[in-house]
Amino acid sequence: MSASGKHFTPINYIEFAANDLRKIKTFYTAAFDWVFTDYGPDYTAFEKSGICGGFYKHDKFADADQGSALVVLYSTELEKCKARVQNLGATIKTEIFDFPGGRRFHFIDPCGNELAVWTDR
Repeated sequence: MSASGKHFTPINYIEFAANDLRKIKTFYTAAFDWVFTDYGPDYTAFEKSGICGGFYKHDKFADADQGSALVVLYSTELEKCKARVQNLGATIKTEIFDFPGGRRFHFIDPCGNELAVWTDR
């Protein structure tokens, strides 16, 4: 319980859809060193990403323009990170731009999910 007397309930886990779990594991392992554990043919969990989560087999995907939550990753080397995800098959949706407090870009992973990467440098 916090000092205000309210319960602190942190985000603990996040899940994404992916139509190709092999492809999604290959991408996130190479791009960000995430570690995966398979739970059957239709689910894979990830860790070493800042927050644990998973991908479930489905044809849908997260698109911020359609109201999905936007997951934002952090990198101290934004330009290198952008080049790495592009070289691994991601599409850059929004080029690097400045905002109060930092810079970021948005990408679409190989299964269609939109994420962003930001830096304060």
